[in-house]
Amino acid sequence: MASTVGSTAEGLSALDISGDWAASAPNLWKNLSLLSPDQVQLAKMLLQMGQSHLFERWPEPGVDDDEKRAFFQQVARLNASYPGGLASYIRTARELLADSKSGKNPFDGFTPSVPSGESLTFGDDNFIHFEEIGVKEMQNAAFVLVAGGLGERLGYNGIKVALPRESSTGTCFLQHYIESILALQEASCRLVEGACQRQIPFVIMTSDDTHARTLKLLESNAYFGMSPSQVTLLKQEKVACVDDNDARLAVDPHNKYRIQTKPHGHGDVHSLLYSSGLLKTWRDAGLRWVLFFQDTNGLLFKAIPASLGVSASKQYHVNSLAVPRKAKEAIGGIAKLTHSDGRTMVINVEYNQLDPLLRSTGHPDGDVNCETGYSPFPGNINQLILELGPYIEELQKTGGAIKEFVNPKYKDATKTSFKSSTRLECMMQDYPQTLPPTARVGFTVMDIWLAYAPVKNNPEDAAKVPKGNPYHSATSGEMAIYRANSLMLKKAGVKVSDPVLQVFNGQEVEVWPRVTWKPQWALTYADVKSKASESCYISQRSTLIINGRNIFLEDLSLDGAFVINSADDAEVKIGGSVQNKGWLLENVDYKDTSVPEEVRIRGFRINKVEQLEKTYNEAGKFSWKP
Repeated sequence: MASTVGSTAEGLSALDISGDWAASAPNLWKNLSLLSPDQVQLAKMLLQMGQSHLFERWPEPGVDDDEKRAFFQQVARLNASYPGGLASYIRTARELLADSKSGKNPFDGFTPSVPSGESLTFGDDNFIHFEEIGVKEMQNAAFVLVAGGLGERLGYNGIKVALPRESSTGTCFLQHYIESILALQEASCRLVEGACQRQIPFVIMTSDDTHARTLKLLESNAYFGMSPSQVTLLKQEKVACVDDNDARLAVDPHNKYRIQTKPHGHGDVHSLLYSSGLLKTWRDAGLRWVLFFQDTNGLLFKAIPASLGVSASKQYHVNSLAVPRKAKEAIGGIAKLTHSDGRTMVINVEYNQLDPLLRSTGHPDGDVNCETGYSPFPGNINQLILELGPYIEELQKTGGAIKEFVNPKYKDATKTSFKSSTRLECMMQDYPQTLPPTARVGFTVMDIWLAYAPVKNNPEDAAKVPKGNPYHSATSGEMAIYRANSLMLKKAGVKVSDPVLQVFNGQEVEVWPRVTWKPQWALTYADVKSKASESCYISQRSTLIINGRNIFLEDLSLDGAFVINSADDAEVKIGGSVQNKGWLLENVDYKDTSVPEEVRIRGFRINKVEQLEKTYNEAGKFSWKP
């Protein structure tokens, strides 16, 4: 061993380490001449943090030298992408793993209470008021989509944002989101006096799994009509896995020169925005709001205008979008937590933590429904509206680091070893945990039919959901869109037939008329009310597709399928009776591999037997009746 140390005296001097450390990684010292000065410092850091095991199987110089260099390139990426670097990551992992082993309660000393917020009822005067304010404020907003995941959990091998939101038009989630932002941009400019040239910035957080495919989806579809300069893709890096309670970094089982990595969670979006410099650019451009949303909630944009109106009116620094939540339902609750030392915070508390926390703080029944039939703690749907100025101030203190957690799977009750490697994780909605008590943190509760229909469960898992609980599948997500559009029309006075119950992929769902429209046709309830008259009627078996801005339904009676297309500068009035064989829903078995994945996971295909289609591509005013 002495000869090894002596032959690398210059390298050891650079490392400035003791003889004991040298003995801990003899295979590293043999290869020290391969490393740049920066890599030498990374090696020193790893040894200081007790990671000498990473080099135990390294061979003599001349063998796999490129792989050894690639190892340190990976270490450099992991070090640069985490606030405070890898040393900070390892220290945090040790602290959290020690807390996990001891069973420490993260909310020890805190008492929960219901925070202040705004509960909205769709279509009433208050709702309409907030929608109008929200649309005006859109010119001062930026949108951030968290889209780092694949659709494997859904039984879909593509990226989730490429999945059709509904199959009547085949519009994918990403197209719908972009068209909604463009429609909000246009509507906001119309409400502002004077010329308005501002484009709403759109950021998509991707991952190694989704980045290239997201870019390809955008480029192959001309960004769905959005200017490429409006769109920024920020790719999150994965974080290192650890093998034990000492936070020894896990070696990739397939490559001894790689550290095993896994996703860190969507909380990375805050550090990425901070390090990118975009937030300061937006502030300098006069923007005021940042709206965060996740990849497969097809209803979200129906709730966004009124929610932003609440943020502007209440001057919330943080506004969490929420829906009514049944007690003990498997969705996090938004709660105000007050510590015995006076600290307070308004955050999401996971459902499996909220009930025991209430029981331990003077509420013997735990999480129970109140007189409304729902829990007083609204259900968090992971959509946030942040005021930009206070957001930047907070990130200047934290660098965008979000309070993390660890969830190791132990082999046994001793909690001394793991079944498999674990890693630190963080969630976007935990951002408020570090805010001062003076921060104005609230929530906006929307009707669940209007705001929340995530697509995240595959058909087999969805079919196992207890009856009465949400499936959160591609089947239920599509049916929720038709339900929301039908209910909006009913609220506006249109006579819409009641739904029927049908079973697809083992899931019993309400099947409403298949009504869809482009966001530019109606962003708000006021838009729907101004474009669909009370003299209209739509039967349950009908399909109505509206592709155009200025299409007015006057006395339409529809029993079948009707597709209406119009150019932006055409004004079209539609009336009269339309009846045909329509489009039929035909059951599909999700195990039938001859059917495309996006159809299989819904459990039905659309058989377009007969329809009427009217198209108006020229400028002017048109009326149509059969």
